Amino acid sequence: MTEKELLAVACEQFLGKNVQDIKNVVLQTLEGHLRSILGTLTVEQIYQDRDQFAKLVREVAAPDVGRMGIEILSFTIKDVYDKVSYLSSLGKTQIAVVQRDADIGVAEAERDAGIREAECKKEMLDVKFRADTKVADSKRAFEMQKAAFTQEINIKSAEAQLAYELQGAKEQQKIRQEEIEIEVVQRRRQIDVEEKEIVRMDKELIATVRLPAEAEAHRMQEIAEGEKVKQVLIAQAEGEKIRKIGEAEALVIEAIGKAEAEKMKLKAEAYQQYGEAAKMALVLEALPHIAAKVSAPLSKVDEIVILSGDNKMNRLLAEIPASVHALTGVDLTK
Repeated sequence: MTEKELLAVACEQFLGKNVQDIKNVVLQTLEGHLRSILGTLTVEQIYQDRDQFAKLVREVAAPDVGRMGIEILSFTIKDVYDKVSYLSSLGKTQIAVVQRDADIGVAEAERDAGIREAECKKEMLDVKFRADTKVADSKRAFEMQKAAFTQEINIKSAEAQLAYELQGAKEQQKIRQEEIEIEVVQRRRQIDVEEKEIVRMDKELIATVRLPAEAEAHRMQEIAEGEKVKQVLIAQAEGEKIRKIGEAEALVIEAIGKAEAEKMKLKAEAYQQYGEAAKMALVLEALPHIAAKVSAPLSKVDEIVILSGDNKMNRLLAEIPASVHALTGVDLTK
């Protein structure tokens, strides 16, 4: 039956009853089944096999109490006794038998233990002798092996020490080589730094001294060249000015000269009756006037620089009679 079904049956059977009444009903039911089971067992069975007795009670009483909505979960016999001390006497007899058997067992056990102890002692001595022999053999072999190991260890230690010293020497040499390489690298870096410092100082010197000096020299040179070009241009301009003025004045003089020549020609034709002396007098009279006209434009010039040698001056003076002859038709060489 399920718990719900048991609960429904219990409610139906015990509804309206208190707890004590329920306990009494269950107790009376179990006692009745207990008495019926006791009638089927002997005293020895009840006393000696309590678990089987409790199992029979659960099996017989379970269906009956189940119909009341109660399930037996556990049933244990705590004690079995009677009013005439039969069970206790039965226990004493059993205890005596057990005690006797125990004493016999102890004596036999002690006897067997003595025999076994002697045998074990003999076996122990045999084992000890064999063990001592093996220990001695093992110790002797151990000492021999130890000596061999010690010798091998000494050899290996010497080899290891030598190898260690050689390795140490190699490491020291390697370290020294690396230190030398490091010193070389540091020296190269120092040289590079010094070279860069020299370049920097050179650039700084160039920037602070040489470049300003060169710039100043270049500036002075440019100024000098500018002044030179300025003077040349001024001289060229003045020369060109003088040349233009001279050309203009020459054209004026030429025009005046032609007019005067024409006038003189007319005068010469009118005065053909006069001789050469009269013509010369006429030319000499006109020359100051011509010279004044020619030199009139030059009166505005502050300074005239004649770039000519003695030969050019002589040649200029030599060309005057020809010019006069061209202007007036009078030959001054006659």
